[in-house]
Amino acid sequence: TPSPPASPRFPWYAAVSPVHDTDALRGLLDAYAAPLRALGGERHDPAKGAGEGSPVVFVATGGTERLILERAHFAPGEPALLVAHPGHNSLPAALEVLARLQQRGGRGRVLYLGGPDDEAGLKALATALHDRAVRRGLREARIGLVGRPSDWLVASSPSPQVVREVWGPAVVPLPLDTLFDPPDTDLTVLGERTARLLRSGASEMVEPSDADLPAAGRVHAALRRMVEAGRLDAVSVRCFDLVSGRRTTGCLALARLNDEGTIAGCEGDLVSTVTMLWAHRLLGVLPWMANPSRVDRARGVLVLAHCTVPPSLTTGYRLRSHFESGLGVGIQGTLPEGPVTLVRVGGERLQELRALDAALVGNTDHPDLCRTQVEVEVGPAVLEEWLARPLGNHVVLVAGHHAAALRRWHEAMIA
Repeated sequence: TPSPPASPRFPWYAAVSPVHDTDALRGLLDAYAAPLRALGGERHDPAKGAGEGSPVVFVATGGTERLILERAHFAPGEPALLVAHPGHNSLPAALEVLARLQQRGGRGRVLYLGGPDDEAGLKALATALHDRAVRRGLREARIGLVGRPSDWLVASSPSPQVVREVWGPAVVPLPLDTLFDPPDTDLTVLGERTARLLRSGASEMVEPSDADLPAAGRVHAALRRMVEAGRLDAVSVRCFDLVSGRRTTGCLALARLNDEGTIAGCEGDLVSTVTMLWAHRLLGVLPWMANPSRVDRARGVLVLAHCTVPPSLTTGYRLRSHFESGLGVGIQGTLPEGPVTLVRVGGERLQELRALDAALVGNTDHPDLCRTQVEVEVGPAVLEEWLARPLGNHVVLVAGHHAAALRRWHEAMIA
């Protein structure tokens, strides 16, 4: 498991019972203050009201349970983080507080430090701080839904309200027609630049002609303008209407946006776009969205395929046409073999999670599938489960094994 990213700054305070001699505890408080400060902690006085975000409470002594509940100012939707230590009835007090918070429908964790230099305990605290920062960041995020979700996403079209309530991001509806507007000079120039960039990195261009590239590049320029104007963190595009309406594709544009740091999903699939944004924020790894297209029961292999992939994820790529239509520009990338994680969110209110550590074992070139194709070894039992209890169409793949981190976050924040 990779070390968590550096935690953002956070407020914290020490909860001390009035019956304890604060001066006698000074050495204890100073000893634990140092590692909290090293993690980004800033001392906070709860008597002065709420700080920036929920405070971390260092439960210095027992007898503080009611004071913590009355004064901690835990932010709605953020888990309380209670730090306990071996002495002064700290742990039983922290457990009592968390039990009461959970009775009220709240969330939280007790982080136990065996001492000020408890490396494992401090790493767990850093991870919890990062998890909470990701939760806060998702609540501040904005996803642009460009056009409606594709008609075939019958199990993957949650309302913007459900996305907001359960996962946090605000969904900003945007008209797809904007992408059809006559491009101005700036969009034309930027689109041609994107086309040249991706053409220069490709090992080969198969079906598309040089004339197909500028139109695909202009889609990127138009989406980039939307992202900047709307202060968007992610977009999901009803991209098949580009094929029927303008005989071009969004495959190139979405690939480039992802490589630029703006999460971009296909087909107006909000479920996958939320999943991609979450995985990227939590893990710091760029995700890939694809269709589960074939199963090989004997080998326990699932084949994933899609006509777009961020070039930075590949060891090389070719420019192809869009598979279903034969139009526009798609990307056929080769992904490196090795450990990967498959993740899918679903359910009526997006509260179900399937996260699986697996292995990418090969790239294929079947003529009847989308252009980028990979074989992922998941095991026969998993294949049968996915066939029997699917959460929906698309699945998100990230490099490395992260299923435990994804499940930990989901259990703490969503489940």
